[in-house]
Amino acid sequence: MNSYLKLKEGIEKGDFRILARALTLVENNIEPSLALLKAIRVKNEVPVLGITGPPGAGKSTLVNAITAHFAGQGKKVAILAVDPTSPFNFGSLLGDRIRMVQQFNNPNVFIRSIATRGALGGISVKTLEMVDVMRSANFDLILVETVGVGQSEVEIAGLADKTLVVLVPESGDEIQHIKSGLMEIAQGFVVNKADREGADMFANKLKKLVSQQHQDIPVFKTVADKNEGLASLCKWIAKTDKINNERRNFLMAEKAFQLIQHRRMLDIDKTKLRQAVDEALLRSDFNIYQFAEAWPKHS
Repeated sequence: MNSYLKLKEGIEKGDFRILARALTLVENNIEPSLALLKAIRVKNEVPVLGITGPPGAGKSTLVNAITAHFAGQGKKVAILAVDPTSPFNFGSLLGDRIRMVQQFNNPNVFIRSIATRGALGGISVKTLEMVDVMRSANFDLILVETVGVGQSEVEIAGLADKTLVVLVPESGDEIQHIKSGLMEIAQGFVVNKADREGADMFANKLKKLVSQQHQDIPVFKTVADKNEGLASLCKWIAKTDKINNERRNFLMAEKAFQLIQHRRMLDIDKTKLRQAVDEALLRSDFNIYQFAEAWPKHS
């Protein structure tokens, strides 16, 4: 049996070790990752919940609480934690994910981190592929946690079926971001650490803003580290109603463009290209645009 078919079979059986190996191949574009991606059956009915918000909002603690809630019901949950850091030194990984440590040995929970590698939208270009691999496994819910708030944080809204924006009572400045575009990203707001002073006032401001924008976006108050407010939030998460997500169409078109672009570039020898550029640069009339236009003829 081909190696990618063995990977596909292991993923579908729920083997976490094989899933982890497959995700590493996909993330780093190592063969047979492309063959695997073409072979898997992506279960689009598996809900993907995006969780975003500024650093310090308690996203990891909230993800841990949500995971514990659903895993406690016997659901299988996958977590993809997107770090704005290097994939080599782990950066904030050890600090931020330590709150999830109680889930590491839970047989119903799979946790994976991925670096953004400079992606402006808060998710790596490989995140979509990794989520598709997870969707081909037997999970009941996939959580994608990412850092970032603002107009650049749009890819998570295209990737996820529902997107939660997590804020804290001190997030007064984030109201401006909400006015400038975050409202278009969120399907739900969470005011976490709601036992702090000013939480009720901030939540009411959010509700008023939502009402002014004629949006039907729920605002939840939680204290994630005490499991307070989780029941109503998880009930909303569990709703199977599909939210119309036009950004997913845009994200898919962009991904298709990248895949087609990559395939068409496979026959270009970069070593030959560099040699040709070295030679062309010796000419005083060198024009990079004319060179690029004529390159297929030279190759």
